[in-house]
Amino acid sequence: MFLSLQGETSRAGLPTVFIRLSGCPLRCRWCDTPYSFQGGETVTLGALLARVAEYGVPTVCVTGGEPLAQKNCLPLLAVLCDAGYSVSLETSGALDIGKVDPRVSRIVDIKPPASGEAARNRWENLAHLTPHDEIKFVLADRADYEWAREIIQARNLARICPILFSPVQGELPPAQLADWILADRLPVRLQVQLHKVLWGNVPGK
Repeated sequence: MFLSLQGETSRAGLPTVFIRLSGCPLRCRWCDTPYSFQGGETVTLGALLARVAEYGVPTVCVTGGEPLAQKNCLPLLAVLCDAGYSVSLETSGALDIGKVDPRVSRIVDIKPPASGEAARNRWENLAHLTPHDEIKFVLADRADYEWAREIIQARNLARICPILFSPVQGELPPAQLADWILADRLPVRLQVQLHKVLWGNVPGK
């Protein structure tokens, strides 16, 4: 658990308490948090809530790894909402989001081919999304971009919720991705990871 500025999504820039749950069934080629695959500590929900309260900010993000791989993720999200926090969940999109508390803003990753995990996309999740949620594509190259563009059009994603495009750090220059988005007039939001702009790849920032 740590306090930082949210680096992504429509909440970018907001002081946020991050709760990073360990474990992930995926192995995306560009994963920037492999340290979250193992380790961590076991805490009760009550103790966790007390620690969140100590930070004194209203915005909480539950992330991973893949947080939904933790059996108590769903109760955690519910108690955070009950406590009055504005809660977001960052999930790979490979696991069922249908039972997530509807008060939570679900940030659902759709894995493109270069991730190595495109076969794990759970397309049934799209039926659960509302305008309160967001869809994220992390893109490594032009082929990924064209694939994402086709998915947006074929599945009419812009009518479901906001869409985020992120370039893979060190592989796709953000300005190049911006040029492609503008050329195609895509209804998406370009995001660069603000926390990395500010602090680099330092864990816990």
